[in-house]
Amino acid sequence: MSVPTITLNNQTQIPQLGFGVFQVPPEQTADTVTKAFEVGYRHIDTAQMYGNEQEVGVAIANADIPRDELYVTSKLNNGFHRPDDARRAFDDTMSKLGLDQIDLFLIHWPLPTLYDGDFVSTWQTLSEFVADGRARSIGVSNFQPAHLERIIAETGVVPAVNQIEVHPYFTNEEARAASIRHGIEVEAWSPIAQGAVLSDETIGEIAAAHGKTVSQVTLRWHVERGDIVFPKSMKEERMRENFDIFDFSLTADEVATIAALDRGADGRRGPNPDEFDYVPG
Repeated sequence: MSVPTITLNNQTQIPQLGFGVFQVPPEQTADTVTKAFEVGYRHIDTAQMYGNEQEVGVAIANADIPRDELYVTSKLNNGFHRPDDARRAFDDTMSKLGLDQIDLFLIHWPLPTLYDGDFVSTWQTLSEFVADGRARSIGVSNFQPAHLERIIAETGVVPAVNQIEVHPYFTNEEARAASIRHGIEVEAWSPIAQGAVLSDETIGEIAAAHGKTVSQVTLRWHVERGDIVFPKSMKEERMRENFDIFDFSLTADEVATIAALDRGADGRRGPNPDEFDYVPG
């Protein structure tokens, strides 16, 4: 089954469906990613703070898949925002992944209450990785509208993506709209609200009408709204289920009905980016 691609603002292509490895234990990551490859996933999303980049690299090295058919994303550790630290951290990511070029590298969190509020110099540093050819694209994660406005105004460099929390209970429309307004593609993390939507009766009714599962309908909802998704599961059966979302479509009314489940800030599952200040010890 062919996964559609989205053209980013630098004219590179990204698969709209990927596979996330958040909270996959390092000792199980290589096998899990290998299973994902066998299912058909070609877009892998990891991060320095996940602690499993090296194992993702092992799976890539062992896979009989041409490099140009893979799309690999990683993200900067919150402890390495200062430019020299970011440069060293990026070198470490490339070494662990075993790659000479990464498809997408992101600032994981803006951390506006840390580093004297300076995430602009961090963003400028990421631009170096595109300039030297080691990153095809750069972007941000968890950036609020004001954060986007600031880095674009002060550097003139527009992120390729903004990876933010989006799901039916927290549609995060303000951040989505700001991203789209700047030509930034939205990547939706926690796309099924960490499983919270799986018992939702409204989505369940729509799923029954299509002969699909709630997870499949929710992922399809993201896709039809134009967002990029990368669900995570360590179970092969669930991996296959999440991959099987391109043989049906939702009506405009069904998309709107699911969007109406939004609970605003009360639906947020993760931290508020304006306040989040976690730095690994």
